[in-house]
Amino acid sequence: MRKNVLIVGAGGVGHVVAHKCAMNNNVLGDICIASRTQQKCDAIIESIRRKNHLKDETKKLYSRKVDAMNIPSLVQLIKDTQSEIVINVGQAYVNMSVLEACIETGAVYMDTAIHEEPDKVCENPPWYANYEWKRRERCAEKGVTAILGIGFDPGVVNAWCALAQQDYFDHIDTIDILDVNAGSHGKFFATNFDPEINFREFRKVWTWIDRKWVLQKVHSIKMDYDFPVVGNCPVYLTGHDELHSLSKNMDAHSIRFWMGFSEHYINVFTVLTKLGLTSEKPVKVTEGVEIAPLKVLKALLPDPSSLAPGYVGKTCIGNFIRGTKDNKKREIFIYNICDHAECYQEVESQAISYTAGVPPVAAAILVARGEWDVKQMVNVEELNPQPFIKLLTSMGLPTEVLENPVTFEPPVIESLESV
Repeated sequence: MRKNVLIVGAGGVGHVVAHKCAMNNNVLGDICIASRTQQKCDAIIESIRRKNHLKDETKKLYSRKVDAMNIPSLVQLIKDTQSEIVINVGQAYVNMSVLEACIETGAVYMDTAIHEEPDKVCENPPWYANYEWKRRERCAEKGVTAILGIGFDPGVVNAWCALAQQDYFDHIDTIDILDVNAGSHGKFFATNFDPEINFREFRKVWTWIDRKWVLQKVHSIKMDYDFPVVGNCPVYLTGHDELHSLSKNMDAHSIRFWMGFSEHYINVFTVLTKLGLTSEKPVKVTEGVEIAPLKVLKALLPDPSSLAPGYVGKTCIGNFIRGTKDNKKREIFIYNICDHAECYQEVESQAISYTAGVPPVAAAILVARGEWDVKQMVNVEELNPQPFIKLLTSMGLPTEVLENPVTFEPPVIESLESV
């Protein structure tokens, strides 16, 4: 049985991960939160104690300062804290260094997003093959459990695909993952998670159609869909992490990702992009200093973790899946509804961070129990979804299934380029 958790990263998602780990520390053991800025870790610890979420007071809850790009420092931290499970919720740039430290120490590795290099944006698909999957054999050789993309999307939506394949379909034709935030934070403009990573997503749209990768322009294909609870919302075809493993592991003709954006968001994003402020490429200012405009924009926009107080409304994330069962056509919508205000009341967070932060803790519990300690590198859809979905329901993220939902009918999508 695995015990003791090291959480790398102290942002909005790390905040939720720490709360939920504390609420389950009778299973998970000691908890260390580590970041470049130790005060952010300590603020999370204060929040946990304020909400009285440390279930077993005999277990340790503490912080450490670490540079997550420094592999020897991470190795030493894992050893010093005797952590057997590492939950990486730092920026996507640190994934490979944290993974390397876990391979060296034998600790379980988990992350919630795909790896990125700071100077490379939207590389050719499948993205996992560029970095993570190159370390798959080493994980198997050393018996290291590495669970990739165990947030919500990627993460829970992958498990829903596995559930659909296991219980609902004999053959799956199409999977459309729909993610909409129908809440309001009251700010003129803000992103719900790291603006730098957020805007880097919106350069190219790689999507999986007719069993091949095709390229489309960002925010060029829009649909309206009548979601359960939150109602009719616009969604745009977008590239996303989970497509890059589902295309390999699911026998489906087409797998697409759609994200909801308001007209205001699209307008502001378009202006910022046309001005060059979403660029990751450094520019030289008059004083001779070089800085990436995107980093300036990140510094100017509200910290996503600051949005939680007063956030109202709900999110809806779901998979619209079409296929056949017993030679009959079938359509289902597997989804979750999450309420911003309820998340804040429970863990002082907003729903976007909550939906991303609860799943890795559920996975950590399953690993600690031995159910998901597979001693190899896997994406979520390669694991048994049943215990995960059941545990998520008890932890605040229930799964709902609609048979014969409102039909989602995307237009024919032509490729600008294919791989």
